[in-house]
Amino acid sequence: MRTVGVLVAGDGANAAWPGGGWVLWAAGAWAVFLAAHLVLNGRWWFWLLPSLLPPPVFVALPALLLALSWATGDLTAAVVAGAALLSGARQSGLVPGALVRRKRRPPPPPDGAVRVVSWNTQHWCQSTDPEPFYAFLRGLDADVYLLQEYHHDEFDGTYRLIDDERRLRETFPGHRAVIARGLITLSRLPVAATVGTTARRTLRVDLEMPGDGRILATFNVHIPVQLRLVSPLRADFYRAVRTRAADRAREYRGLLEDVADCPHPALIAGDFNTTAAIGDARRIARLGSDAVALSGRFCPTSWQVRPGLRWWRLDWVLTTPGARVHRYRFRDPRGLSDHSVQEVSVSLAEPDHRTLADHRSRHHDEGTHHALPLPGKDRPAGQ
Repeated sequence: MRTVGVLVAGDGANAAWPGGGWVLWAAGAWAVFLAAHLVLNGRWWFWLLPSLLPPPVFVALPALLLALSWATGDLTAAVVAGAALLSGARQSGLVPGALVRRKRRPPPPPDGAVRVVSWNTQHWCQSTDPEPFYAFLRGLDADVYLLQEYHHDEFDGTYRLIDDERRLRETFPGHRAVIARGLITLSRLPVAATVGTTARRTLRVDLEMPGDGRILATFNVHIPVQLRLVSPLRADFYRAVRTRAADRAREYRGLLEDVADCPHPALIAGDFNTTAAIGDARRIARLGSDAVALSGRFCPTSWQVRPGLRWWRLDWVLTTPGARVHRYRFRDPRGLSDHSVQEVSVSLAEPDHRTLADHRSRHHDEGTHHALPLPGKDRPAGQ
């Protein structure tokens, strides 16, 4: 009895909160998972699966464990949880700078900035009425549209290319449409060139900006999703994850080369199917400056697995030197897609003295029937 009394009195965790010792075990388990995540993320294909956790979990869970450790008086658990909180903060997707940067937006130039929207349309109104879909698109009233998923899903890991060009041109008579690879760039600005890319799921279109006609290169991006919607009890599920991990790596390598070879200021936007908790976020950081701090959102999100569960940010807008973003916001898709609309106002900061003659690019126009399909069975479901 005396021994039992000593154990109870000496265990601070249990004394403060019955059963409180479990907090240390929970904090330790999370710390082990986080250590594995930081080491393996982006380096082992299988870790694409654990990295699909909602990014805020990397702050919310250790913060909860830290609070519980204080409540139980378990100092060891508090140290472990606090270390995990600090170590995982960059995985959370939280943007503290957004609370400040929103008030310090660069003013637009005298001749105004160009309005650009980027949107994953979720298979181009396949499951919605085309009338509100096109009305919504028209109502965005953008100078430039960077649209993804100009195709229909066959729900077997493949997709079917579509041809809705006539309606597009009727709906946007003042825009030129460049269509390729299941992507559309619609531009009210003059199109200087369409440029071939190493990345197979990217559409680059160079536009003449208002005023002096300087060039803004736009990269309309759609990185393939990690999963096929099949049972994780099947071997096909894991084969697809491994194949797509390699596919994503090739896409990012190609995109990095394409952006590095571009002599003009660039706007890179689209559905990257990547959160701050996925290792590919390191590749995104090398592409350009992330505009999200201008959104004013401490926890920006752009994708929802179902209505009310918008915990992930998969869509990004990046710029290279010479391009300035004056405004950035997410807009509600009104049930027409599982992705929010990204809307930015952009201008060019400095004159680009290089001419189009210096730009050694491969000029081409690609229509719907020249689009490059993705491999059949491994086409990402919900891409």
